[in-house]
Amino acid sequence: MKTIHVSIVTPSGSIFEADADHVNTRTTAGEIGIYPEHIPLIAPLEITMVEVSTASGIERLAVNSGFLEVQPDSVTIISQAAEKAESIDLARAQAAKRRAEERLTQKDVDVERAELALQRALNRIHVYQIQ
Repeated sequence: MKTIHVSIVTPSGSIFEADADHVNTRTTAGEIGIYPEHIPLIAPLEITMVEVSTASGIERLAVNSGFLEVQPDSVTIISQAAEKAESIDLARAQAAKRRAEERLTQKDVDVERAELALQRALNRIHVYQIQ
């Protein structure tokens, strides 16, 4: 069976490297499934979960937006931040969610920034809970 090499990198370095059967994620245009020999593609990612199906099981990662580059034999995701499901600190993610929700109730607040913080926290909580 053919595989596709998956790399997820952040400014801190490589977060994930593996050969996969397929990858599922969400771009700004919608859901996408990527299999070996996929056509070349570059797409922006939302704050989303990335599911990577490997021979040893499904790996889930929380990705804080970024870009996806697909080649027939590789998938590269470049993101400001990404975490494997098992690395997520649930208490920290829940605290970030509460802080973002509190900020959204205040008058002089950058609403867009608070909403993005809330989306990131909710994504991390979701990825942690379905691992």
